[in-house]
Amino acid sequence: MLLVGLGNPGKKYEGNRHNAGFMFADYVVNQQVNSPPFKSGFDCEYCEIKNRQKLIVAKPQKYMNLSGPPVRKLSDFYKIPLSELIVAHDDLDIPLGKFKIQIGTGPKMHNGLDSLDQYLGSPNYTRIRIGVDNRPPERRLPGEAYVLQDFTPEEVQILLDLFPVIYSRMAL
Repeated sequence: MLLVGLGNPGKKYEGNRHNAGFMFADYVVNQQVNSPPFKSGFDCEYCEIKNRQKLIVAKPQKYMNLSGPPVRKLSDFYKIPLSELIVAHDDLDIPLGKFKIQIGTGPKMHNGLDSLDQYLGSPNYTRIRIGVDNRPPERRLPGEAYVLQDFTPEEVQILLDLFPVIYSRMAL
C-alpha cells in the first residue's frame, strides 16, 4: 500500500493549505510505534512502515503540479497497483473540517491530481479529499491564492482533530 500526501516542498510552504496532504502523511507516520524516519529517493521523502501489511508513506519533493513523475517512480519501484494507491490532498470544494474518501473522482481543478492522472495513466486510485475551504463569503479570495496561504492556528487544530477520523476510516 502506498499513501501519498500532496503538497509543496520547503519551509516556505510548510503551513499552507495546499500542504494538507503532507500534514496528513506526517500524522500517519507519527501514529506508528517506532515510526521510521523519512528518507529521500525517487524525488520524494518517504518511509516504509511494516505492520499487518507494508505501508509506504510518501511526500513528493517536486511542486504540487509536478507530483506525477515522483509518484510514478515510487509506485513502479515498489510495484504498487493503482488499487493500492491512496492520495491525500487539499480540496477547495469541501469545507474545512470535512473530508471525502473516493475512488477516481475529485475536485474540478487540481493540478497535482492532473499530474498524477497523466503519469499514472488513470484516475482510478483512492483519494482522501481534505476540505480546506474556510473563506468568508464577503472576502472570497481566488482559489489559487487562498491555497498558498498558511492555515491559522485555529484551522490547524481543526485538521488535527479531523486526521484521527480520516485515519480510522482507512483500511490499513
